[in-house]
Amino acid sequence: MNRFRQWSARRPFPGGLMLVLGGAEILVTMKAPLPVILHVGMQGLAGYLLPTLMVLIGLLILFNPAQRLFYSILGVLLSLGTWLTSNIGGFIIGLLLGVVGSCLAFGWVADQDPRKSRRQRKDEARLQAKAAAVPSSFEQQAGGPA
Repeated sequence: MNRFRQWSARRPFPGGLMLVLGGAEILVTMKAPLPVILHVGMQGLAGYLLPTLMVLIGLLILFNPAQRLFYSILGVLLSLGTWLTSNIGGFIIGLLLGVVGSCLAFGWVADQDPRKSRRQRKDEARLQAKAAAVPSSFEQQAGGPA
Protein backbone atom coordinates (compact mmCIF):
# COMPACT_ATOMS: atom_id res chain seq x y z
CA MET A 1 0.00 0.00 0.00
CA ASN A 2 2.86 2.34 0.79
CA ARG A 3 4.41 1.82 -2.67
CA PHE A 4 1.10 2.69 -4.35
CA ARG A 5 0.79 5.82 -2.24
CA GLN A 6 4.30 6.93 -3.21
CA TRP A 7 3.62 6.17 -6.88
CA SER A 8 0.33 8.08 -6.94
CA ALA A 9 1.83 11.07 -5.10
CA ARG A 10 4.28 11.69 -7.97
CA ARG A 11 1.58 12.12 -10.62
CA PRO A 12 -1.84 13.80 -11.08
CA PHE A 13 -3.63 10.68 -9.90
CA PRO A 14 -7.08 12.11 -9.01
CA GLY A 15 -7.31 13.94 -12.34
CA GLY A 16 -6.30 10.94 -14.45
CA LEU A 17 -8.60 8.64 -12.51
CA MET A 18 -11.58 10.97 -12.92
CA LEU A 19 -10.94 11.23 -16.66
CA VAL A 20 -10.79 7.43 -16.98
CA LEU A 21 -13.99 7.05 -14.94
CA GLY A 22 -15.75 9.72 -17.01
CA GLY A 23 -14.88 7.96 -20.27
CA ALA A 24 -15.89 4.58 -18.86
CA GLU A 25 -19.22 5.97 -17.66
CA ILE A 26 -19.98 7.41 -21.08
CA LEU A 27 -19.12 4.10 -22.73
CA VAL A 28 -21.45 2.28 -20.32
CA THR A 29 -24.33 4.66 -21.03
CA MET A 30 -23.87 4.13 -24.76
CA LYS A 31 -24.54 0.41 -24.26
CA ALA A 32 -27.26 0.77 -21.61
CA PRO A 33 -30.51 -1.03 -22.50
CA LEU A 34 -32.63 1.84 -21.22
CA PRO A 35 -35.65 2.98 -23.22
CA VAL A 36 -34.78 6.59 -22.34
CA ILE A 37 -31.41 6.59 -24.11
CA LEU A 38 -30.90 9.80 -26.01
CA HIS A 39 -28.86 9.74 -29.17
CA VAL A 40 -28.17 13.39 -29.83
CA GLY A 41 -26.03 14.28 -32.81
CA MET A 42 -23.65 11.94 -34.55
CA GLN A 43 -24.13 8.29 -33.71
CA GLY A 44 -21.83 5.46 -34.51
CA LEU A 45 -18.07 5.79 -34.52
CA ALA A 46 -17.77 9.24 -32.89
CA GLY A 47 -20.05 8.17 -30.04
CA TYR A 48 -17.64 5.39 -29.11
CA LEU A 49 -14.40 7.05 -30.22
CA LEU A 50 -14.50 10.09 -27.92
CA PRO A 51 -15.06 8.22 -24.62
CA THR A 52 -12.49 5.60 -25.63
CA LEU A 53 -9.98 8.38 -26.23
CA MET A 54 -10.93 9.89 -22.86
CA VAL A 55 -10.01 6.62 -21.15
CA LEU A 56 -6.75 6.48 -23.10
CA ILE A 57 -5.87 10.10 -22.28
CA GLY A 58 -6.62 9.47 -18.59
CA LEU A 59 -4.24 6.50 -18.59
CA LEU A 60 -1.59 8.56 -20.37
CA ILE A 61 -1.91 11.26 -17.70
CA LEU A 62 -1.33 8.59 -15.04
CA PHE A 63 1.63 6.90 -16.69
CA ASN A 64 3.27 9.89 -18.44
CA PRO A 65 2.73 12.93 -16.20
CA ALA A 66 5.42 14.96 -17.98
CA GLN A 67 2.98 15.60 -20.85
CA ARG A 68 -0.01 16.31 -18.60
CA LEU A 69 -0.67 19.80 -19.99
CA PHE A 70 -1.26 18.58 -23.53
CA TYR A 71 -3.23 15.55 -22.37
CA SER A 72 -5.43 17.59 -20.03
CA ILE A 73 -6.33 20.13 -22.74
CA LEU A 74 -7.14 17.25 -25.08
CA GLY A 75 -9.19 15.63 -22.29
CA VAL A 76 -11.31 18.76 -21.81
CA LEU A 77 -11.99 19.01 -25.54
CA LEU A 78 -12.93 15.33 -25.78
CA SER A 79 -15.16 15.57 -22.71
CA LEU A 80 -17.00 18.57 -24.11
CA GLY A 81 -17.33 16.80 -27.47
CA THR A 82 -19.25 13.96 -25.84
CA TRP A 83 -22.12 16.37 -25.22
CA LEU A 84 -22.98 16.08 -28.91
CA THR A 85 -21.95 12.51 -29.63
CA SER A 86 -22.73 10.34 -26.61
CA ASN A 87 -26.07 10.64 -24.79
CA ILE A 88 -25.49 14.23 -23.67
CA GLY A 89 -22.08 13.33 -22.28
CA GLY A 90 -23.18 10.21 -20.44
CA PHE A 91 -26.18 12.02 -18.97
CA ILE A 92 -23.83 14.85 -17.91
CA ILE A 93 -22.09 12.72 -15.24
CA GLY A 94 -19.31 11.47 -17.54
CA LEU A 95 -18.86 14.91 -19.04
CA LEU A 96 -18.41 16.52 -15.62
CA LEU A 97 -16.03 13.79 -14.46
CA GLY A 98 -13.93 14.29 -17.59
CA VAL A 99 -13.82 18.08 -17.38
CA VAL A 100 -13.06 18.18 -13.64
CA GLY A 101 -10.43 15.45 -13.96
CA SER A 102 -8.74 17.26 -16.84
CA CYS A 103 -8.71 20.50 -14.87
CA LEU A 104 -7.17 18.73 -11.87
CA ALA A 105 -4.48 17.24 -14.08
CA PHE A 106 -3.78 20.64 -15.66
CA GLY A 107 -3.39 22.34 -12.28
CA TRP A 108 -1.17 19.66 -10.72
CA VAL A 109 2.32 20.85 -9.77
CA ALA A 110 5.07 18.22 -9.91
CA ASP A 111 7.65 19.70 -7.53
CA GLN A 112 5.26 20.79 -4.81
CA ASP A 113 5.92 19.45 -1.32
CA PRO A 114 3.30 17.01 -0.09
CA ARG A 115 0.65 18.52 2.14
CA LYS A 116 0.96 18.05 5.86
CA SER A 117 -2.02 17.03 7.90
CA ARG A 118 -3.52 19.39 10.43
CA ARG A 119 -2.16 17.22 13.22
CA GLN A 120 1.41 17.42 11.86
CA ARG A 121 1.14 21.22 11.58
CA LYS A 122 -0.11 21.50 15.18
CA ASP A 123 2.70 19.28 16.47
CA GLU A 124 5.33 21.33 14.63
CA ALA A 125 3.86 24.60 15.93
CA ARG A 126 3.81 23.20 19.46
CA LEU A 127 7.48 22.16 19.19
CA GLN A 128 8.47 25.58 17.87
CA ALA A 129 6.59 27.30 20.70
CA LYS A 130 8.40 25.13 23.28
CA ALA A 131 11.76 25.84 21.66
CA ALA A 132 11.07 29.59 21.75
CA ALA A 133 9.95 29.49 25.40
CA VAL A 134 13.05 27.66 26.68
CA PRO A 135 16.05 30.00 26.70
CA SER A 136 19.23 28.61 25.26
CA SER A 137 22.14 27.72 27.53
CA PHE A 138 24.16 30.65 26.13
CA GLU A 139 21.46 33.12 27.20
CA GLN A 140 21.36 31.62 30.71
CA GLN A 141 25.14 31.95 31.13
CA ALA A 142 25.17 35.52 29.80
CA GLY A 143 22.48 36.60 32.24
CA GLY A 144 19.49 36.88 29.94
CA PRO A 145 18.68 37.73 26.37
CA ALA A 146 20.90 40.27 24.65
